Amino acid sequence: MIPVRGFEGKRVAVFGLARTGLTAAHALLAGGAEVALWDERPSGREAALAEGLPLVDLSTADWSEFAALMLSPGVPLSHPTPHWTVQMARAAGVEVLGDVELFARTVNSAPEGKRPKIIAITGTNGKSTTTALIGHICAQAGRDTRIGGNIGFGVLGLPDMHGGAVYVLELSSYQLDLTASLKPDVAVLLNVSPDHLERHGGMEGYVAAKRRILLNQGKGDTAVIGVDDPWGQRICTEITAANRRTIVPISSSKAIGRGAYALQGVLYDATGERATEVADLLEARSLPGRHNWQNAAAAFAACQGLGILTEEVAAGLMSFPGLAHRMETVAHIGDIRFVNDSKATNSDAARQAMTSYPKFYWIAGGQPKTGGIEPLADLFPRIEAAYLIGEASGAFAETLRGRARTVDCGSLANAVAAAYADARAAGTPAVILLSPACASFDQFEDFEARGEAFRTAVLSLGDTTQSAPHRRAFQ
Repeated sequence: MIPVRGFEGKRVAVFGLARTGLTAAHALLAGGAEVALWDERPSGREAALAEGLPLVDLSTADWSEFAALMLSPGVPLSHPTPHWTVQMARAAGVEVLGDVELFARTVNSAPEGKRPKIIAITGTNGKSTTTALIGHICAQAGRDTRIGGNIGFGVLGLPDMHGGAVYVLELSSYQLDLTASLKPDVAVLLNVSPDHLERHGGMEGYVAAKRRILLNQGKGDTAVIGVDDPWGQRICTEITAANRRTIVPISSSKAIGRGAYALQGVLYDATGERATEVADLLEARSLPGRHNWQNAAAAFAACQGLGILTEEVAAGLMSFPGLAHRMETVAHIGDIRFVNDSKATNSDAARQAMTSYPKFYWIAGGQPKTGGIEPLADLFPRIEAAYLIGEASGAFAETLRGRARTVDCGSLANAVAAAYADARAAGTPAVILLSPACASFDQFEDFEARGEAFRTAVLSLGDTTQSAPHRRAFQ
């Protein structure tokens, strides 16, 4: 655990008692603060009591007693409307912050020689794989590496810092919205496409949240920016004009004059006078597809910014075990392959899996995102049939009408059983792909729970050859 500094003897309100809130409360207490916890969910309050943490009903509390509100990232900060705790905090002049900001302030307050290195990663898609990949490479290169944030452990639950440690942090737009002081040695912005627009008031708000990862960088720091989308191109151009840090553009679709890029599966380093080959990514078993080539280019540039040798990066790319719930083969039954891509919570992420297979039985649906699945229309001819679940079933069926056969399944278990029955009846090799293009919260606690439910449903079919599960690189 990282004891939070800067709130010694002060009282801090904590709202939202899932993993982030509970971990932050313990870290605040360890640093000498007093805490007052609350959650509207009885299960959250019960979890706090089970860990011996004090509950205070913040709706009736005296907010003048609080130095800050530690807000869990899942709680609305500004849109669609600010949460009532945010409104009460602002009315009392109490600052609102998140656990990453508490971490940043603690790092900034440490003597310079005891501050760890920080690699921070964000993007609409690919950030979990890239975070795990960077962490794997750093650890294989002998660095004392801690991986967390929006993946694995909450940042404050990681081992305490020292000058030789490297923190590799996945950061969501929600977390960045609550962060003002973080100064990463390496900041990675993979890509930007529409997502979470309701939480940020539109695309400009979402982009602004993502850009916060670059906010405090200066001389000596490295910014790694994907330039395969218009938003990334614009951000790269704008911060290049500021000329305050080392900027490394990355691409998985074109050769670029400087930076790192992958073409036809070969990763190149173009940060010097001429481009040199780093690795043949077609030989990296856990990094298939162009989207993973972008992840590899980002990982190379980030690790290079930390001084890790090219040959060490290449070795790490080859030995990376992959990430659970991201294009993870969980089992085979005969010639039928079951792929868990539960982490695909929007259409862009689903596209990455769907382009990897010429034909597939598609399990999709859940809590829909803005834009639905119409952006995937060019891939509909690949769909043998679509097995729809959750809130999005009706809308997805309408979008697919006349373009692919659909089956309204309701639950994930029903979808697995129906897809398997159809694939087995066809009598040819097949892929059954869970790539929902939706959030999971209508039926599951998170995408990980959805992925585990898929695995359970597949294994319950019997006669499976279970694939070796991907080792979680952040454990």
